[in-house]
Amino acid sequence: MPAPAHKQTRLRRALRLIGWNTLLCIAGAALIAIAGEAWLRLTKPFMETSLPPRIFVPKTGILWKPDTEMRLTNRFDYWVVSRTNSLGFFDREPPSPPQEQNAASCRVAFIGDSFVEGIQVPIASKFHIQFERLAADALPRLGIAAAAFGMGGTGQIQQLAFYDEFARPLRPKLLVLVFVPNDFADNSPILRALFTGRDPDHLPNGSAARLADGTMELRPPRADYAQFALPRPPAPNRLPARLARAKETIKRVSWFALWLDTKKDLLLQSDRASKVILRAEALRRNPCCAALLAGRLPTTRQGADLIFAQSNLPPLYADALDYTAFALEQFKQRAERDGAKPVILASHLAKMYGARIFERMSAMAAALGIPVIDQADYILSRGAALAEAHWRHDPHWNAAGHRWAAEALLEWLQENREICAGAAADRR
Repeated sequence: MPAPAHKQTRLRRALRLIGWNTLLCIAGAALIAIAGEAWLRLTKPFMETSLPPRIFVPKTGILWKPDTEMRLTNRFDYWVVSRTNSLGFFDREPPSPPQEQNAASCRVAFIGDSFVEGIQVPIASKFHIQFERLAADALPRLGIAAAAFGMGGTGQIQQLAFYDEFARPLRPKLLVLVFVPNDFADNSPILRALFTGRDPDHLPNGSAARLADGTMELRPPRADYAQFALPRPPAPNRLPARLARAKETIKRVSWFALWLDTKKDLLLQSDRASKVILRAEALRRNPCCAALLAGRLPTTRQGADLIFAQSNLPPLYADALDYTAFALEQFKQRAERDGAKPVILASHLAKMYGARIFERMSAMAAALGIPVIDQADYILSRGAALAEAHWRHDPHWNAAGHRWAAEALLEWLQENREICAGAAADRR
């Protein structure tokens, strides 16, 4: 039987070994943290996003505050410093309304959501500006002048106000509507309510409503939207208050800690199911929504978009398609009234998320006689993969995606140059 002194010696050795290993682990982690911190601060311009304030404009709804700087990063792919123009869009100042002496120039208006907003790249790299430059070389006699009106989180229903208030005064001859898969959901007042927490009858960027006879009517933005928010679940207390404050302090001080926390969120894909479920329960008590909310509901935005690729749609999603068709019809009527040619540029995601998404949108456009430019088809025809058009950690267009969108539109315009005044004379 071993002596007690021998046991104590073995215990001391084990504790010493554990201590040294623990110390080495702490030192290794500290070295990794120091190296990571140094790498980020030497190679990245900033790690915190600073967006302009949002303001409510009576006829158009929520826009960015004009003439205000933005610093945007997802901490992995892009670091962009940009500025809103005098209208509250991330673009150059729009051209002046045309006078008779320059009425022969071809104004092109681009309208859409965050893909037209394009805040993930510098303004000079956005696809409508690249299109303008490419057209100046390929079709110089057309006098192409482009302006973009894009706002993240909007669908065609909300974007009608962008045309009425900002694009129409420019008297565009070509109206480019950029379609992405989430437009179906963004055009539905109920789906917007589920994912934004706002009451479907009090939306800040305007909406449409189905009347008793089945027809639809547009409704203006509601300035009182904040007073009609849907219920929110209490914030989960995952950490004690002191630890939570310490975590936030560390993230404010350390770029590496902030980077790690962002990486963790991307890997875990935090579920927001409780918010959507609670909002759905509140909307089911509203006579307008109960029947449409029957059945399983998605709990993430991407989950909602992917449902539109299914063959058989739940009632809420079939209803959303009707709102999109109504919005496109409204755009077609406005364009015909004003002498503009509407065309839809379908983002590569419209096929990447599922072919039926593209097919459903194309069927609506065909019924209205609106041409569709397929960016996915253009990218594949160039021997590239669709995933090369967006960022690794963000589905928005990267520089290549913007360039391919511009090139696809130019290719279409070269075959349809009669849209622009004086085009018949340009036969390069």
